[in-house]
Amino acid sequence: MPRFPARTLLAACVLAAATLGVAPAPVPAHASGSAPREVLFVGNNWEGTADVLASTGDLAKVGRIDVIPDKAERLREIYLDPVKLGFFLGIRATAGEGHDQFVDDMYTTPDGSAVVASRPSFADVVSIDVRTGRVNWRFPVAGYRADHMALSPDGTRVAVSASTANTVHVLDIATGRQVGSFTTGDKPHENTFTQGGRYLWNSSIGDVTSALDAPWLDWTKGDRKLTIVDARTFRTVRVIDMRERLDAFGRPDLSDAVRPMSFSPDESKLYFQVSFFNGVIEYDVAADRITRIKELPGNPATSTDRTTWVNDSRHHGLSMSPDGAKLCVAGTMDDYATIVDRATLTQAPPVPAVKPYWATVDGDGSACVISESGADRVTAIDFATGTKRVSVPVGDHPQRVRLGHVPAGWSGPAAR
Repeated sequence: MPRFPARTLLAACVLAAATLGVAPAPVPAHASGSAPREVLFVGNNWEGTADVLASTGDLAKVGRIDVIPDKAERLREIYLDPVKLGFFLGIRATAGEGHDQFVDDMYTTPDGSAVVASRPSFADVVSIDVRTGRVNWRFPVAGYRADHMALSPDGTRVAVSASTANTVHVLDIATGRQVGSFTTGDKPHENTFTQGGRYLWNSSIGDVTSALDAPWLDWTKGDRKLTIVDARTFRTVRVIDMRERLDAFGRPDLSDAVRPMSFSPDESKLYFQVSFFNGVIEYDVAADRITRIKELPGNPATSTDRTTWVNDSRHHGLSMSPDGAKLCVAGTMDDYATIVDRATLTQAPPVPAVKPYWATVDGDGSACVISESGADRVTAIDFATGTKRVSVPVGDHPQRVRLGHVPAGWSGPAAR
């Protein structure tokens, strides 16, 4: 039987399909020999969309994806179930600040063919085909709200916090099948893979929606801890209570609710933010102790009424330059972001920003990209100079910003 080059066969199949009036199947991302393009995904939480931007430079807009193409179906289910409806409306009234939370976190498959997103108000995780805009698979989480995720270093698994069920699910990114799960403290939040994917860290932040925000009532927030599991067996290998470590450092006044966090390149140090605090905490992993705390400037215009701070956040958003030299801090309620030198903990002049909610490193590692949730834009800040590079408008209430991929030449889902 004669053998033909793969490209010749592919072209013949496309021609034959066109002749017969049949639409050809989508070509895999690598079939044309073009590698997927690295981009930034910006989740517009209240709008239910994800803006896709260039990962470096001017952050030019590449396209947009509807993350809730099945909105009518999901709302129908919710309104027919009184318990689900109660939680749905509760999310709107509390964490959503009067809005539904339609997209929290996002990661893409390694080939860029799909984006996987957690949807708090729908209590699920979905995979969206970036070419068609259709749902590939859907995973309803335990309980009634989905939260932060993490992508394994090999790109094959996503971990998602089911915040009302005190559970983390780990899913196969291609199929949505659960490969494991584990229990956490109250209201699991941030997830981080370490040691090449061997371990998975989860921080539980307790109840951040109650009005019991006075320091002496901090104990009412629940069981807050770091849970570290073996990412293969999902058995707990270590639990860290930061209350004990903060007390030992002489800061019993600080909350032990660990929020955004970032490891040093060698994973010997962990930097994190906690509820109600305008600053960063350094934790030595091997020594199991807090080593330094950097308090950052407060904005004189920021209310001192802690009940007005969004979901107990004072500062929420932290990333680190790839060389480990600089930290980027989103000063959420203080309306600024700043670059902090990791060696000296000195900060650059603050860059004004409107309710910055997240911080991510850009594609070439030279800048930090923050989401300005109060201004519907993202802004890049130069790690070396601490100055603003560019701001780009996005959708309603951007929160999570993640690096990902799309197929080469992609500019958005095809029209249906």
